[in-house]
Amino acid sequence: MKINKVIDGETLRISPEGRLDTTTAPQLEAELRQSIQGVTLLELDFDRLEYLSSAGLRVILAAQKTMNQQGKMVVRHVNETIMEVFEVTGFNDILTIE
Repeated sequence: MKINKVIDGETLRISPEGRLDTTTAPQLEAELRQSIQGVTLLELDFDRLEYLSSAGLRVILAAQKTMNQQGKMVVRHVNETIMEVFEVTGFNDILTIE
């Protein structure tokens, strides 16, 4: 998985490419942990995300909990496959998806 990151003031945009699964979730978790301090808006752009496992969901949930305390998180460009995962798990009710 490749992670593209852009910091613009207090906004952090993370765009993972490929698969967010047991193997790659720790990479995204580490990137978020390193970059999220002082951020008031976290944008997760899933335009190039092909697959999402429960390990990836755990990282997304942890990021949402952090951002609930310090700002807002938005998930963008979710394809049908990823949206189905969000719907089945109920994540579509707790995430802001645009």
